[in-house]
Amino acid sequence: MLAEKYKKLQSILREMKSVVVAFSGGVDSTFLLKAAVDTLGTEQVLAVTADSESYPSSELEEARKLANIIGAKHQVIETSELAIPGYAENNKNRCYFCKSSLFDHLIPVMEKKGFQNVIYGVIADDLNEFRPGMKAAKEKGIRGPLQEAELFKEEIRELSKRFDLPTWNKPSLACLSSRIAYGEFITKEKLTKVEKAEDYLKSLHVRQVRVRTHQDIARIEVEPNDMPVILENHQLIVKQLQNYGYKYITLDLVGYQSGSMNKALSQ
Repeated sequence: MLAEKYKKLQSILREMKSVVVAFSGGVDSTFLLKAAVDTLGTEQVLAVTADSESYPSSELEEARKLANIIGAKHQVIETSELAIPGYAENNKNRCYFCKSSLFDHLIPVMEKKGFQNVIYGVIADDLNEFRPGMKAAKEKGIRGPLQEAELFKEEIRELSKRFDLPTWNKPSLACLSSRIAYGEFITKEKLTKVEKAEDYLKSLHVRQVRVRTHQDIARIEVEPNDMPVILENHQLIVKQLQNYGYKYITLDLVGYQSGSMNKALSQ
């Protein structure tokens, strides 16, 4: 079953002939880049990473390393979500504005370099989640081969492991803006505060973490197995996060949930 899905993915990529891959260095885009290079060859694939305010600086270096491991050509471009009209207001269509702008940057790269398609790492799981960015992709003719091949996250992790990709068990990646409650204005300072807080918590060897930000409240989400780490270090964590600008520090007992901020949209 999984082998058939991978063959379908390869068939989709061959039909595209040459691709620019929107490459964040996350589980999905890394696997997509690997599949594209293996299927089409190095000269027919270009990985492009957008360096912006909402992209963790640690991930940029990681993306460079991963592209090198895969043997892919890699280009970094500078973008700014905060300069996009409507983005900083942080309404439910924030991701639409972001993806629309990203693709507006990638399409000229595709045209200038002589590639035929821009692709990104949307997956089958995303069909059941609130993903405004998918609308932007459809409008601009950007394709998602992983979703077209009906590949789900756990299947992508399994294939990544078979291909010896170091991202096979990497925690899910999302932009820093996803940590800020809808309706709360996004600023560079807030994004930096979130990044510093999460980097600190990761230094305590917490695998998956989100510091959801509600004004001056930090709502820490970690996997249940890592909750004891937070509790054992709670005094240090409170002091450090207050130094970053939070007033109140909380631990969400539900634990890490992808897209947990979206719950407010259904209320």
